[in-house]
Amino acid sequence: MAKNRMYLYGKNSVMERLNADSPSIRRIFLQDNFKDPEIEKAISAASIQVSRTDEKGLLRIKPADRLQGIVAEIDKYIYTPFEKLLRLPEKERPVFIFLDSLNDPHNLGSIMRTAACLGGFAVVIPEHGSCEVNETVIHVASGGENYVPVSMVTNLSQALLKAKEAGYWAVGTVVEGGEDINRVSLPFPLCLILGSEGKGVRHGIQKHLDLKVTLPMKGAQLSLNVAMAAAIFCHEITRQRGF
Repeated sequence: MAKNRMYLYGKNSVMERLNADSPSIRRIFLQDNFKDPEIEKAISAASIQVSRTDEKGLLRIKPADRLQGIVAEIDKYIYTPFEKLLRLPEKERPVFIFLDSLNDPHNLGSIMRTAACLGGFAVVIPEHGSCEVNETVIHVASGGENYVPVSMVTNLSQALLKAKEAGYWAVGTVVEGGEDINRVSLPFPLCLILGSEGKGVRHGIQKHLDLKVTLPMKGAQLSLNVAMAAAIFCHEITRQRGF
């Protein structure tokens, strides 16, 4: 496979790509007994090259669980320039989700999926010290990558400062000691900063925060993973924004 290509697999992920961005699909591999009239109709309508193979052949193309009989060769993921998002008109400004030192592609994919479902979000990740948008990420995102712009920046702290200069507020999540997310009035436009599960938001970024928020935990004192926490924070952001 060429370096500028990726593999997308699973019925939902491929179907969503067919609906949202069929030109990015170069060809599709189907297992010889694959039958799904809706997907096959969409493939035909987009005039995409199709190759059929047996189960072993499909696994040689993309060794993964639950291929569901379909693999698409697609263009490599294209990041959205951060400056482009900052220049959007006020009514189109997204809430930025800054991810500090997030290394699990499953968490990144889940956050992108949540952001896509809620709408009006963009994700910002650093070039170093974080996972990129790879095949695992887009599989977990289940089509969310088509609707949530992701920016990769050289320096997360500098990107946050640029956002603040453009009028954004920086709200960071902390395990304890922050304002209760259910009781605080959030400022907009907003950057939500999430840290890694082990280390949280780094000190170099914390010093730029305008506000720290915490999830109240009245039940068992078990930690939520970053994707679960992001879903709760983003839901409250959406509620307050009235989006």
